[in-house]
Amino acid sequence: MATRKNKAKDIETIIHTEDSRANIPTAEYQSVMASDEKSPIQVAYERRNRDLDPQLVWRGKDEQDWSDLVVQAPPLYIQEKVHPKVLIDDLKQLSQNQEQDDKPQFNLFADFNGINDEAAKTEFYQHEANWTNRIILGDSLQVMASLAEREGLRGKVQCIYMDPPYGIKFNSNFQWSTTSRDVKDGKAEHITREPEQVKAFRDTWRDGIHSYLTYLRDRLTVARDLLTESGSIFVQIGDENVHRVRALMDEIFGEDNCISLISFRKTGSTSSALLDANNDFILWYAHKKQLTKFRPLFFLKKIAGTGASEYKSLILKNLQERPLTKQEINNTSNIPTTGKVFTLTSVVSDGTASTPQTIKLFSKTYQPGKNEHWKTTIAGMKRLYQANRLSPVTAKRMYRRFFDDYPIYSLNNNWQDVRGALGKTYVVQTTEIIAQRCILMTTDPGDLVLDPTCGSGTTAYVAEQWGRRWITMDTSRVALALARARVMGARYPYYTLADSKEGQIKEAELSRKEPSLARTYGNIRQGFVYERVPHITLKSIANNAEIDVIWEEYQEALEPLRQELNQALGASFEEWEIPREPGDPWPEKATRQFESLQNADTEKKKLSALKKLNSLLGRKYTLETLPNTPYDLWTDEKAIKFHASWWENRIARQEEIDASIAAKADHEYLYDKPYVENSKVRVAGPFTVESLSPHRVLGVDENDDPFDPQTPSPDQPASQEAFVDMILENLRTSGVQQAHKEDKIDFRTLVPWPGYYICAEGRYYEGNQETGAEKRAAIFIGPEFGSVSREDLVAAARETGDAGFDVLISCAFNYDAQSAELNKLGRVLILKARMNADLHMADDLKNTGKGNLFVIFGEPDIDLLDTDEGQIQVRINGVDVFHPNTGEVRSDGPEGIACWFIDTDYNEESFFVRHAYFLGANDPYKALKTTLKAEINPEAWDSLHSDTSRPFDKPKSGRIAVKVINHLGDEAMKVFRVE
Repeated sequence: MATRKNKAKDIETIIHTEDSRANIPTAEYQSVMASDEKSPIQVAYERRNRDLDPQLVWRGKDEQDWSDLVVQAPPLYIQEKVHPKVLIDDLKQLSQNQEQDDKPQFNLFADFNGINDEAAKTEFYQHEANWTNRIILGDSLQVMASLAEREGLRGKVQCIYMDPPYGIKFNSNFQWSTTSRDVKDGKAEHITREPEQVKAFRDTWRDGIHSYLTYLRDRLTVARDLLTESGSIFVQIGDENVHRVRALMDEIFGEDNCISLISFRKTGSTSSALLDANNDFILWYAHKKQLTKFRPLFFLKKIAGTGASEYKSLILKNLQERPLTKQEINNTSNIPTTGKVFTLTSVVSDGTASTPQTIKLFSKTYQPGKNEHWKTTIAGMKRLYQANRLSPVTAKRMYRRFFDDYPIYSLNNNWQDVRGALGKTYVVQTTEIIAQRCILMTTDPGDLVLDPTCGSGTTAYVAEQWGRRWITMDTSRVALALARARVMGARYPYYTLADSKEGQIKEAELSRKEPSLARTYGNIRQGFVYERVPHITLKSIANNAEIDVIWEEYQEALEPLRQELNQALGASFEEWEIPREPGDPWPEKATRQFESLQNADTEKKKLSALKKLNSLLGRKYTLETLPNTPYDLWTDEKAIKFHASWWENRIARQEEIDASIAAKADHEYLYDKPYVENSKVRVAGPFTVESLSPHRVLGVDENDDPFDPQTPSPDQPASQEAFVDMILENLRTSGVQQAHKEDKIDFRTLVPWPGYYICAEGRYYEGNQETGAEKRAAIFIGPEFGSVSREDLVAAARETGDAGFDVLISCAFNYDAQSAELNKLGRVLILKARMNADLHMADDLKNTGKGNLFVIFGEPDIDLLDTDEGQIQVRINGVDVFHPNTGEVRSDGPEGIACWFIDTDYNEESFFVRHAYFLGANDPYKALKTTLKAEINPEAWDSLHSDTSRPFDKPKSGRIAVKVINHLGDEAMKVFRVE
């Protein structure tokens, strides 16, 4: 017999068609921007209202409160456009050997922005583009201000999840490489050397807790401005500072807007000589508490577990009642599937009634206690009786509540079920379930979630899974490299959309109605089709008038049968007294002893129980002669017939009443349990990688105010005034190291130069010999914090040529990817030297003794290969890496590369990631490989880990672009012409 071939899975993604974002420039369009668009906007945020007391006070706060918080809001630039579905579709087509020109994924890129007018593409901030999610490199303070002021996102964010540093230790909060999570406080070689992170270090921890609180207050103030009126913010924090941060958030958001302090279990407890610290915390605040969007989350109850420990009785389909056995409690699979577990609860409430409360049930008169009343009316109590929801015991324990009436219990603020993140890729990675709960409680599909502290990208990963839009940002290139790879390779279940044909059918099935015939559009804002559970309440049963109708209908058959039965037996059974079996039940003590005998698990225990039973009954049963039920069975055949007919109608009545109760019950939606379409798999939607590109060569001082290194103002801090002098002094003594040590440049003289970009003139001998020719070098110094752009290098090179210099030596802590290919402008040779971060961390780090303070950063070594089919391939041989931990340059092979991307048809407007390759140890596509093993063969998956690309057609644009990213997050991009 032939094996059945598995049906191929459809690969889908979520597109937010109903939402848009501002048209912002790409890095390629930076040069055509108007000067006012490039310049940062100053955004002022009002400080706290002094009338809102009490307040937390720290050193320097009073001076800060004298004026508004002023934040520089520079423009954001798109560095990459990524559509993960394109990458997977390409692999799928390769695996299926389809023709290369049959590629719908290029259409996806063609409509990436949704702006077809060529002129409109460069009219930045004036048009709306298609929504894409966003990963942004930069200080969250400036990024959030830019989003609010330039892009109109003020009041548009539904949820902010913030995971700031827990304390004032620097090292343990940042990771220096994608390959290592081993970070130790106090080890100088483990302190990350990335400029944006160093700025965070100096701003946040220089003055200990005082700077820490200022750091948080500024960012929380700007974050609050982004929230919708119904929005929420969650701040994850440790026990070291939770009390301070709560006081700070009371000040910013108002103590009336504090919703909850959530505690959850740490990954590992902190040992102490006193009490161990096992918990971290989440502070949940609302923008406006009374308007907060809230979607409750629930846990499913378990018999004898949390929320259901009192459910210990069982009623079978034949309406026979008994206690649950130990075996059934310990293993709920032993409970009969037709049985319903229940407990008895009170049917009275506190408070004196205004109407008579006496009621006759089960031939008894019941009334509430003093200062109590029934939870419903007298008519309602009768319906509860008719629905078999009352038991003939005391009013305090009279109402029969079934386990299935409400098989869930609400999530509270004690999340002890949460464990640490599994498979961590980042040193302070957040557990997914924590971010998931926060997002699901406060947002709907299509809402916008923002994370100012990206880390490994957990918030983005979770928001994408649940159909939320997202923006995440970080100062660390390492964090963004990990987050980018994580989202690109993510695999998600395909949840059934409410606005789809499948959703309409599923919803009709659940609601027992005809499917809707309305047209569907796949709009994610309509949400998913969720699992739901009944919420049957005492009130809903008491108010269900249909129970009266069903009762009366069946009474016409039941009452005559009861009378016939009594007549045949000469008995006077009331309805509730008719035994379940056709016989006279044993006394209560004997019945309980019979049940004990049935539950005995050894021969010895059974014989002991049998002896006690015979003693109670005065009989001589053996285990073989013992009846199956604790009854003395009747022998009158007419009575047995009436009895069977009566119970048949009684059970039918109960089933019909139960169906009526279920149909009229409310339901609770399980927002964390949407229905899944297993024939489909989902990958992440389109997203962009963006950055705050520096405006010219301006540095930023400790108050986030820009300054020009060539024209320091008198009121600048002394450390900033001395920055250029300090660089020149080190350059004068250390020189510039190139790839080969014998090519080191030692300056004979180095003197200031009154230029706009050029700040110094250096003279050296070619070949470093006094007999060699003397060369004049123009010295260009980049910003103290941030990267040098291609635009800055071009301007500096032009000034170099105009002044007659032989070579331009650019000194910067980092260069953007577009500047990597710029090595010469006309006759002017451009040497790009990477400055060792020790130069702007001298006060915080000990001197490592390394003399390589200025090192030329090499470019990627890339070959273009022609194939026999007329296509081309790209092979990457390696890249020179400036290693930030040792201050050395080393020529790495491909193993030094974390990932590399190709835009196989580069249009010089945007870098589209059309091919992606991951050479590091981590495999972002591991989950997708398992799911799509039938659709994509192993050879295609293996091609993702190669230093040689898959073949592709020559580009119509005549250009391709290759971007290389190493394990430290450094980027280099080269553009190639292809004839």
